[in-house]
Amino acid sequence: MTRSKVMQAALKLDRIKTPLGEILLAADDKGRLHAADFSDYESRMRGLLDRRLGKLNYDLHSGRVPATIKTAFKDYFAGDLAAIRDIALKTGGTSFQDTVWTALRKIRPGQPLSYSALARRLGKPQSARAVGHANGANPFCIVVPCHRLVGANGDLTGYAGGIERKRWLLDHEARHAAKRT
Repeated sequence: MTRSKVMQAALKLDRIKTPLGEILLAADDKGRLHAADFSDYESRMRGLLDRRLGKLNYDLHSGRVPATIKTAFKDYFAGDLAAIRDIALKTGGTSFQDTVWTALRKIRPGQPLSYSALARRLGKPQSARAVGHANGANPFCIVVPCHRLVGANGDLTGYAGGIERKRWLLDHEARHAAKRT
C-alpha cells in the first residue's frame, strides 16, 4: 500500500505596524493570505492555522508577504475602507465558515449587523449561534471584518482582538464611510 504524500504549505510570516498595534500576516507564494491577527494574539493565529491546515502540513517562517497586501492594510487605515476587499484569501474553513466569512466581507463599512441579522441574510434564521462560532474562528482580522457583527441590541460583543480594538475599527469605518456618502 502506497501512502500519499501531503503537500506542505510554505507560509511567510510578516509584520506590519497599525494604529491598533502590530499585525501578523501569513501568506503563501501565490500571494494568498492564510491568516492575519494582532501580534499579541499570535498563539491564537497559530492555533487557527493548525486546525485548518494540520500542524504538520505547513511551515511558517519569517519572510515578506506581497506588497499589495501590506499596501491594502495601510490604505485601509488611511481611510480607504475598500482597500482590503481585494486581498486574496486561502480560507480552508468548513463550508459553513466560508459562507459566513464571505458574507462578512459583504457587510458595508459603517453599518454593523447583528449575528441574527446575518443568519437571516444567509437564509438560516435559527443559526445566529453558529454564525457566532464561525465568526470566532475567523483567521483574518480586519480583512474578513468580524468586528462588524454586534449583539442584537447593538452592544459590542466579543472580538478576538479585544473590545477596544473593535470599537476603534467601527468608529474608524463609520467616520470614513460617512465621508464617502
